[in-house]
Amino acid sequence: MLKMVSIAAVVGLASAFTMPATYSPKPHKLNAAAATASRRALDDATIVAIFDEANTADIETSDLAEKRGSAPDVRALGKQFAHDHTAVRQQGRDLAKKLGVKPTKPNPDPGADAAAAALKDLQSKHGADFDKAYLAHEVAYHQQVIDALNNTLIPAIQNAELKAFVQKIVPAFEGHLAAAKNLQAKIGQ
Repeated sequence: MLKMVSIAAVVGLASAFTMPATYSPKPHKLNAAAATASRRALDDATIVAIFDEANTADIETSDLAEKRGSAPDVRALGKQFAHDHTAVRQQGRDLAKKLGVKPTKPNPDPGADAAAAALKDLQSKHGADFDKAYLAHEVAYHQQVIDALNNTLIPAIQNAELKAFVQKIVPAFEGHLAAAKNLQAKIGQ
């Protein structure tokens, strides 16, 4: 299983992912939210809050996968993702404290409601349907996170130490994306 370098609290905006009852991956609200945020002059305090919220959202969905996944590999992936995101969320919090950055959630915050909706949708699924929905969520979620990091968040970061920390995250998200895609293919999505 992957060992995350650091997935820092990157993407509350990426938690703007919603899944309809009949799930087919669609772009979620991340790109629109990121565009809105960038028009509002995305600052480091907001980016730190986005990091924290995003990690929390994936911890919640991955904890659910660890408990509810029907395939042992899905449970193991959920456990690893929850572990990785928990560690990185703490690293992000520690760095914010060190830098004296007080996280400030974006307003409006499309991430919180969308993350709750995605979690609620996953909670309604069981068995193989849960496994497929969770993996589809993780693939779409991590792709959106990678896009947001590269196109919106990293370019907006002003603090050099914060920027270096977040830049280390991209390979970790790419690793999570690859792991979710590989398991999707194995399970026969």
